[in-house]
Amino acid sequence: MFEVNEMPRQIDADLIKLMERVETATIGHFLHSGFVDREIRAVLPEKRVAGTAVTIRIPHADSTILHYLTKIVRPGDFVAIERCGDDRHACWGGVVTHAMKLAGVVGAVIDGPATDFSEIRKVEMPMWCRGPSPITTKILGLEGAINVPVTVGGQVIKPGDAIIADESGVVILAPSEARAAAEKALGMQENEIELLERLRNGEFLPDISGATKIVEGQKRQVA
Repeated sequence: MFEVNEMPRQIDADLIKLMERVETATIGHFLHSGFVDREIRAVLPEKRVAGTAVTIRIPHADSTILHYLTKIVRPGDFVAIERCGDDRHACWGGVVTHAMKLAGVVGAVIDGPATDFSEIRKVEMPMWCRGPSPITTKILGLEGAINVPVTVGGQVIKPGDAIIADESGVVILAPSEARAAAEKALGMQENEIELLERLRNGEFLPDISGATKIVEGQKRQVA
């Protein structure tokens, strides 16, 4: 049986532009949750994208529902795929890559492998997965679900969530919290530029960060 729910409301375009400037590692300085397992890695590490989560659950070796999704995705969507523990079959290959790219999908994250990495690189489709596999899913017509809560890399993703993904990983943000997180991260990134300038001017990192004061206030003198 197949479950197909309504497409989620997309994240506002101005917020997406803000999110595209944010490094996931900067968010990692102040958040501890929302991050997909670090073993799910970028095929194109030079890319950073942000988009609206469109979720899909694909059990076992049946990719029928993923093929159907290529017909209804929209420009700006980011596809998040739960594989229900299957790390053997690649559900995403060259043809799906082209179909999703033509539909305007900004990226995808899979809790499992993909295949045809040369095609992914050729069309520059931002993709995060658990590596390659030559064994693919099939059009079996068994089951699957679109726009349901899914689990990808230990992280629950809901339809309509905000996603930022880059070389360091993938982070999921609730739409209501995304703007505040993005603005805080961008402020930290601007501060880092100033910090680097201070280092170039001869200051020491622990003096700036406060580590010197902490260590020297607690260090034990050794004869």
